[in-house]
Amino acid sequence: MTKITFMGAGSTVFARNVLGDCMLSEPLREAHFALYDINGERLAESQRMLETLNKNINAGRATITTHLGVENRRQALDGAKYVINAIQVGGYEPSTVIDFEVPKKYGLRQTIGDTLGIGGIFRGLRTIPVCLDFAHDMEEVCPNAWFLNYVNPMAMVTGGMLHGSSIRTVGLCHSVQSCAEWLLRGVGMWEEVQKLQWKIAGINHQAWLLEITDDGKDLYPEIKRRAAEKNRLARQPGAQKHWDMVRYEMMRHFGYYITESSEHSSEYMPYWIKSQYPGLIEEFNIPLDEYPRRCVNQIAEWKKLSASLVQDQNLTHHRTHEYGSYIIEAIETDVPFRIGGNILNTGLITNLPSKAIVEVPCLVDRNGVQGCYIGDLPEQLAGLNRTNINVQLLTVEAALTGKRDAIYHAAMLDPHTAAELPLDQIRNLCDDLIEAHGMGAMFH
Repeated sequence: MTKITFMGAGSTVFARNVLGDCMLSEPLREAHFALYDINGERLAESQRMLETLNKNINAGRATITTHLGVENRRQALDGAKYVINAIQVGGYEPSTVIDFEVPKKYGLRQTIGDTLGIGGIFRGLRTIPVCLDFAHDMEEVCPNAWFLNYVNPMAMVTGGMLHGSSIRTVGLCHSVQSCAEWLLRGVGMWEEVQKLQWKIAGINHQAWLLEITDDGKDLYPEIKRRAAEKNRLARQPGAQKHWDMVRYEMMRHFGYYITESSEHSSEYMPYWIKSQYPGLIEEFNIPLDEYPRRCVNQIAEWKKLSASLVQDQNLTHHRTHEYGSYIIEAIETDVPFRIGGNILNTGLITNLPSKAIVEVPCLVDRNGVQGCYIGDLPEQLAGLNRTNINVQLLTVEAALTGKRDAIYHAAMLDPHTAAELPLDQIRNLCDDLIEAHGMGAMFH
């Protein structure tokens, strides 16, 4: 019986997606799902939901156990072959509120704050140590397990695992598999395509659509023409905006489409959220404070969603596009499957640093997750990636060593933070955030 441990199982919707997918995979129907969380109420809700799914779609063939609290963590991990990570350290309150409100006092605004920027740095600093606690337990009770990380900041957390432990880790995101379709739908070309082919590589949330063809025909020229015209019209005073304006504009200037959304992308670069040019926010439809707004809405909606997921005795499920179950199935059966994965850059992208976590096509089979060689990215794309990698590597260094200077350096090299604040203010902001998060004893 294959044991699959789910860390952060109180994430009920996501647990349904990934573990429900596993129940619909024939080789995994009799798996042991070990659910771990530190929130007893949410853990119980996920257990009830998954037991209902197990009965309705799997004839009760899976085994489901729950493990509450740090004292039961090793029991959850013991003997696991796969560990799925979906935790959020600190939650919306107080941590996310701190990540947004303290920088505002310095005039520094954000949209999502979960991947890069000052919010991404501090989210990484509080998340990496918890994941390393998981890793060190795993080194003792399931040293050969695969750690499937879905937690942001993806590159930082995955890098922390790979540089700070011996656990085999791959980072998984949603943006790669939906990128080409989203772009084609946005410019009105999706229905025209018959034999779509695409190639994506770079880093998480800033990977690049390097190729997009239809039966060998390059679609980029027409995509760029339509995207430029759509943005031109949307930038007119009083015109209807759309939700992909930043990515279209980046494609116009740099030549390639970015995998992650415009609201995310706007805070990974120095060009968009600028106090000196406040009109850009409206012109390019950039939603400041978007992540806190989503958190508030999700919390408010959870009671309704809880009723439909937890209390519905007729609950069913259809397999999603999440990579998790397909990875496990491919390793178990040795039937190859291709994913876009976040792994260490072992010469895969030749003009990015070797310590970086890169997002590249990966082949999965009984040998595990194996990255595919890309070679050089177009130099302008590699240059943009490097500005993000600087922040990622220094945040990982800070988390692994406890050096406060590494936090300062990460923030000072962050493209958005550096474009807005002078060095002394960046240092003071970091100190304020360390104090607000209660991290003073962690960093020297």
